[in-house]
Formats: sequence, structure tokens, C-alpha cells
Amino acid sequence: MWPWSKIRKKNLEEVTNDSDSPAENEKKVLKGYLLLLALDICANFIARQVSQSEFKTRHKNWYYMLNVRPNTDMSATQFWERFTYELIVKNRVLVIKSDSDDLLIADSWVRNEYALYEDTFEGVSVKGYQFNRRFKMNEVIYLEYSTRKLDIAINGLYEDYSDLFTRLAAAIGRNGQIRGTLGISANVNMDDKDRGKLGDFAKKIFKSFDSNAVAVVPLTKGMEYKEHTNTTGTSNITIDELTKLKDDLVNTVADVLGIPTALLHGNRAELKDNITAFHTFCLAPLLKKIEDELNAKTVEPQNYSEETRIEVVGINKPDMFNLAEPIDKLISSGTYNPNEIRAKMGDEPREGGDEYVRTKNYETTLKGGEKE
Repeated sequence: MWPWSKIRKKNLEEVTNDSDSPAENEKKVLKGYLLLLALDICANFIARQVSQSEFKTRHKNWYYMLNVRPNTDMSATQFWERFTYELIVKNRVLVIKSDSDDLLIADSWVRNEYALYEDTFEGVSVKGYQFNRRFKMNEVIYLEYSTRKLDIAINGLYEDYSDLFTRLAAAIGRNGQIRGTLGISANVNMDDKDRGKLGDFAKKIFKSFDSNAVAVVPLTKGMEYKEHTNTTGTSNITIDELTKLKDDLVNTVADVLGIPTALLHGNRAELKDNITAFHTFCLAPLLKKIEDELNAKTVEPQNYSEETRIEVVGINKPDMFNLAEPIDKLISSGTYNPNEIRAKMGDEPREGGDEYVRTKNYETTLKGGEKE
């Protein structure tokens, strides 16, 4: 399982260790938030696209479950959004079918792997309820989204990004910080008790500066306060540097997942090409993986055919209006019949659509006396 699967917003404290220093714990928590931020943006983007897909099948019960209401608590859109998010962020997702024919996304489980028999799943938990039964592989929908490139990128880059982000945040925090020194006459003898009183006095000074618009601090004989805020320790680093670093981190994850970064940031330059690239390199392979798993678990091998299988048609479905002219040429030349074109467009076949048609301009006519 990928390292970020342990890091959730509700239990970020699990990534810390009591034996670590506060600075180390802060760094781990910051790394967790950075990791969640980048993955949330990319995973949610893909999940929203997948949730708009239509799952075509002639089986009415499966059509209703996959496209309308998978279970009593979720719509199909919500179900497929969470399904895709879990698949990308956790690198795996498990869906079981309850006794009431509800499709439920499991929160946790234990997979038992075998060499000569199908794997099983036990300890399956959904919303705090744990099933006592053992599920076989052919009874569940199980997918893994294994991307070795992403695993390597995350392991290496997040350490560097978290260090940079921590340093930049600290540098920005020092801008405008009140700094001062409290001088004491050298001939004053001080014990530990006096030093403690002096420390309390210094804290009161800085607290007064921090909480009051107008602050007046009394100084006793032998003491001198001098402020250095406008003379030392300032830097030119701004909050924009953090924004650029965060965007660069998101872009790194997006590149590995196959998402054009321009789509994430709302850049409309070369929009058509970016959408095509996203559909080709990210969405289409993911939908094909989901389609294959659904067909493997819902259709018996001996009954598999064009009519019984499940077909996933996503937002990458070809636009018939943009392809009207090429479609006309394919049909009029006799290369494809109307139903073959409809199938490629994700539409149902129509009666009489299996007949091939060829217009006169594609016919070859022979003049008298010529040999074939």
C-alpha cells in the first residue's frame, strides 16, 4: 500500500511519534497535509469525471444499481466519486454486495492470497460494521490502481517538498516579526531568581507590543531596550512562494497520473488538446479497468456477448456533431454500417442499421467493351 494511505485528515496524529521532537512532529504533520492536498486535488478531479459515466447493460437490476442507486445511502454519482477517490488515494478499492443487493464500498479488509485458489477477503468493515462472513474474489469488485512511477515520485519528492515548505513558511513568518534586545548594566549581580524575574519582564514587554496598538514600557535604571525589527532579519520571501511550491507539487502528481496541469488550474490555452490528452492517457485506461472488472464479476464466461456485457461510456464519448462529416463518409463509402458507427459512439443499435450502404460516387462503373 502506498505510504499516503495512512494519512487522513481525521488521524494525522498517527504519523507523529511521542519520542520525536516538536519540530519533527510538526514536519511530519505538514508533510501529511501537503500530501493530502496534492492527492485530493488530483484524485477528486479524476473522480468527478468518472462519476459522469454511464454503465450500459441490458440487465435491468445491474443498470439501476450502477447508474441510479447502488445502495440506500448513496446516489450513483456519489458512489463512483468515492470509488475512484479510494482507488487512487489508497491504491485499491473493494466493493461487496450485501444480502439486500446493495453495493457497499469497504473501509477496511484483510486479503488472503493463494497460489492455486482464488483469493478471499475477511474482516470486511463498512461504516463501523464488520461482516463475519468471508468473501471470495468472484463475489466482490476489487481493483488496484498500481502506478510504480507515482510511488517512486511520492517517496522521493515529498521529503524535499516538506523541507522546502517548512523553511519558506518559517522565513515568511519572520518577516515583520518584532525583534529587540534588553541590555543590562554589567555591574549588576544577578542570581537565578533575578534572571527569572528579568525573563518575565521581557515577556511582558513583547506581549505589550503584540496586543496593544500603543505600547509604553517602563525601564528601570541599568536596563535598555533596543528594537531591531527594521534593521535585521528581514527577507524578500512572500506568500506567493508557498503558492508556487504547492502548485508545483500538485503538478508533479498530476503529470504522473496523466492529468494535463492546465486543466487543474483552469488554463484555457490549448484546451481541446489538453482534454484529448486527459481522455486518452488518464480517463480511458481507468474506465477500461473498471469495465473489465465489472464484466468479469457480473457476466458468466459462457454468456459473455455484445448484448450481455457491461459497457462504460464516459465523458470521453465521441461528439457526434463534430464527427458528422467523417461519419457520413464512413457510411456512404460502405466501410461501416450505421450500427457499427452507433456502437463506436456508445449508442444502442437500431433496426435495419446492419445494412451497408454505398453512394454512387463510390461505385465503379465499366464502359462497354472493357474487361474487368
